[in-house]
Amino acid sequence: MARFRVMVNDAATAAAFYTEHLGFKIDLAIPPIHIVTRGDMTLLLSGPRSSARKPMPDGTETETGGWNRIMYEVDDIEAQVKRLKAAGVKFRNEIHRGPGGSQIIADDVDGNAIEVFQPD
Repeated sequence: MARFRVMVNDAATAAAFYTEHLGFKIDLAIPPIHIVTRGDMTLLLSGPRSSARKPMPDGTETETGGWNRIMYEVDDIEAQVKRLKAAGVKFRNEIHRGPGGSQIIADDVDGNAIEVFQPD
């Protein structure tokens, strides 16, 4: 099983995004953290009051967004992108076709990257 911690601004809002748009289900829902799963992938959606969001010893704050990303594998990238765009999901680029498959990067509600990927 793969587990990822994702920094979010509001755990409930982030969980709604992942369940409504990407087919995850909620396993745990408490105010500072929501845990969602899809197959063997688990996302720990950590809000500002969760222990994972405590400042580092030097005072550095944890933030949302960035370029590390989960890969959301699909069978038909064109159809998935059309569906997600119709739902208001924002994308950083257009579909790129390369060795191994096609990909495009979407943002969740907090600006965390999600790579929608269709293998060849």
